[in-house]
Amino acid sequence: MTVPLSAGDLLPIGQIATRAGVPVSTVRYYETLGLIPAVRSNGNARMFPRHVLRRIALIQVSVRFGIPLSEVAEMLSDLPDDRPPSRAEWADISALWSEHLARQQDVLARMQAELTGCIGCGCLSQTRCAVVNSQDRLRDDGSGPRRVLSP
Repeated sequence: MTVPLSAGDLLPIGQIATRAGVPVSTVRYYETLGLIPAVRSNGNARMFPRHVLRRIALIQVSVRFGIPLSEVAEMLSDLPDDRPPSRAEWADISALWSEHLARQQDVLARMQAELTGCIGCGCLSQTRCAVVNSQDRLRDDGSGPRRVLSP
């Protein structure tokens, strides 16, 4: 069971930024992108629910590991803005993140294997390499990094 927000659960942007360890401009940016909710006080000051600190921490870790903010926004879209998420809601998000991170790990492992193979042969030529792309056969699969990004 979750409890609706009270005035004591709202913190000014400066306190949120300080507690999250990010600049105020970052908090504003995350709000603009819809990653965190904000409300306006009677004096029109931007106030944030205390529970956005958890979201900001998740956003910061995600960004540090190269996950685009658009993907973070997609993952956070099902969380409620008007109250702290329940344990079950966080468990659902956690399950989604686990699946997403497992896919990312697969891509990184394929990339590592491909880089090792290419660097190992020493030719560094994607058009002439007999090991990686013999006779340019990958051109029929489409543009871009086909060997790494395709499942």
